[in-house]
Amino acid sequence: MARFKPKARTAARRLALQALYQWQITKQDISVIETQLLEDPDRLIIQSLSKIDIPYFKQLINGIYQRFDELDTAYAPWLDRDLNDLDPIETTILRIGCYELKYCQDIPFKVVLNESVELAKGFGAEKSHTYINGILDKLAQKLAKK
Repeated sequence: MARFKPKARTAARRLALQALYQWQITKQDISVIETQLLEDPDRLIIQSLSKIDIPYFKQLINGIYQRFDELDTAYAPWLDRDLNDLDPIETTILRIGCYELKYCQDIPFKVVLNESVELAKGFGAEKSHTYINGILDKLAQKLAKK
């Protein structure tokens, strides 16, 4: 039996997307954004905090916040444009997927790719899900060879 609920992890990723996007746009400290989201449910894109894997949400936002340069460097070889030209939602989804591929080995790479694609379908531009999938798939292949 799983130690976590998959839907709660999906909700954590969605909330992490919201937090990291806000951080990327506003440059507020990530701990301030975390507090805002967890203490003011009206700000949430998710219905209820009870449906979110809060520890995983915190792991994602803090881990990505601490390593965003490293993560950007990891997937950059497969970008077809400069990192600064990426849509902020795409950048955030790539960071979440890259973080999970590198630091969450308990999550199968196909789950990481699927969750990233679903985030892109829900929040990204029309074709961003195929772009995200291609980049993260190449990164997963590279990491599997190590």
